Amino acid sequence: MIKKISIYIVLLTSLLVINTSCEKYLDVNKNVDAPAYIDGYLYLAGIIQAYQGMYYDVRATSGLTQMMGTSSYPNFASHYYYVGSDAGGELWRFVYWLQGMNLENMINQSVANKEWTLAGIGYAIKAFSWDQMTKHHAELILKDAFVPGLLSHRYDYQDTIYLAIQGWAHKSISYLKMTDATGYGTKISANDFIYSGDKDKWIKFAYGVLVRNYASLSNKTNFTANYAQDLIKYADSSFQSFNDDATVKIGGGGSSAAQAAYNNFWGTNRGNLSWVYWQHEYAVQVFTGTVPNYDPSTGNKIPIAGNPYYPYTLAAKQIICDTITTLNGHYDPRVAVKLSTIDDPTYDNMDVIKSIKKRKYYGGAATAYTGPIGNAPSFYGRNSSSSYTGTINDGKGKWLYRDEAPYILMTCAEIKFCQAEAYWKLGMKTEAYNAFKAGVYADLDFTANYISSGTKGSAIGGDKITKATFVTLANQYKAGPFVDGLAPADFSLSHIMMQKWVALYPWGAEEAWVDMRKYNYDISYTGNYPAKDNGWTLNTLNQKWDTDPTKVYKGLYLYPAQVQGRKVAYNTFNEGSPCYRIRPRYNSEYMWNKPSLSKLLPISGTADNYQCSIPWFAYPGDYPAGTK
Repeated sequence: MIKKISIYIVLLTSLLVINTSCEKYLDVNKNVDAPAYIDGYLYLAGIIQAYQGMYYDVRATSGLTQMMGTSSYPNFASHYYYVGSDAGGELWRFVYWLQGMNLENMINQSVANKEWTLAGIGYAIKAFSWDQMTKHHAELILKDAFVPGLLSHRYDYQDTIYLAIQGWAHKSISYLKMTDATGYGTKISANDFIYSGDKDKWIKFAYGVLVRNYASLSNKTNFTANYAQDLIKYADSSFQSFNDDATVKIGGGGSSAAQAAYNNFWGTNRGNLSWVYWQHEYAVQVFTGTVPNYDPSTGNKIPIAGNPYYPYTLAAKQIICDTITTLNGHYDPRVAVKLSTIDDPTYDNMDVIKSIKKRKYYGGAATAYTGPIGNAPSFYGRNSSSSYTGTINDGKGKWLYRDEAPYILMTCAEIKFCQAEAYWKLGMKTEAYNAFKAGVYADLDFTANYISSGTKGSAIGGDKITKATFVTLANQYKAGPFVDGLAPADFSLSHIMMQKWVALYPWGAEEAWVDMRKYNYDISYTGNYPAKDNGWTLNTLNQKWDTDPTKVYKGLYLYPAQVQGRKVAYNTFNEGSPCYRIRPRYNSEYMWNKPSLSKLLPISGTADNYQCSIPWFAYPGDYPAGTK
């Protein structure tokens, strides 16, 4: 459980870093309440606690991936984010500051004291955090990051940063395999809110970081030669079931918690999801097997009469599930958990399979909860803002949108899908299919694990399905035509990547955005990478039609695309391009480090369209000649 003292440790140690050059009368190192040396294990709780910040930035990336719509972060959902705000900059803040020198001190002291377990945990955390940050922002300050006395900090390019991340992950594994000189007692287990000091699981975690890192390079021309085999090997040493998943335990407590921040960021008590975030219409289409068919001559959906819930013809080939509810295995029960519906408001049919399958799900647009056929509800299942008190309320929430739910960092399902993609790129289709199935199985287990069912007859929150009913439906789905019964001839890269997208929904929007960018959002272009007038114009984004066998994300059309409901141009600053990175934190870089930002290539960090600069990981090779 995260304790209040860990907050003070982070603040205290951060102050130590800030004030080391002060005059003697300000020297906090002489203060008995701020000692010059802190035992390494005391840093750990605060360092891990900082991962709450990942959910802060999902507010931005969930819109970019069409997982969520939002009226709170509309610029991100519209693929334009402006200079002048720290929105989307929490990763920058917690990696450089909240973890920052606290993590550096913990690692350095642990190595000096031959405390190999703590040092290994530290390097695993460092590799994970920097991997997330560089995928979010691309170029980072690496070599100059913690050099004292600097008034400006030079940026390093992503190929350099990736090598550093890989080195830290390998160092973590090496240290974790070493024997400590002395015992820790409960010093690590009491402060490690992820694995309670379990070295074997931390080793798997470090291998998982390597898998994630290499998977982001899967569309590079040298992936099969330089990365794929190692990715597969690392995945075999990483997570093998959902019991290995990396999650941050939290205190919870709802309104009785000593501090609101002890509750999950998405729980009802903190009100962050409320009704300013909602399930995107694309998410509903994917989860319910209702990706529509578009007329390529007009870009319009093809209307069909007779059913207001299905007013358009559907694509012949659905990837996740379809709308046949009379046959077992066609319904994906994850929709009943990860998405929300206003049906069954008093939870009477949580264990009635026929009723569960008949529920209706509505998705909203990018910046309005009104969608093409209805209103998207809140993530708690009502067409109203969240409430945790009153005759009708949302209680402590549901699934991961619950006060006591842990923060999810990395899962077995994700690792298996990364492995499946690597096998696919190597042409090893049978191995890819087996890894794909393992990924689906792991995500069904993961989803079931966090179900917190409501109470029959009471509109007071919780999941609208029992765990036992979910497991029954999950077993049917496994055996059905979209998993075990999927014909080898029909198995495709889309099955791997779209199942991964579902598994990442919505906690892993960061990694889903990595995948969408490395496949260039399924933009139709020629040559090595898209550009103005070769993939987009000032007003239109040309995306592949769903009938194109090379299109990865079936049904995905960004908002300036050529189809109905998407024909809205980006902000003129984008010059027609979708966004490929999030700008560095404003109050750090744009206030104090603009000269270094301005030198970045291929697009300057101070240019109006810097957010459209394609990161190195998404280029097929190295950066184009002369741009770095």
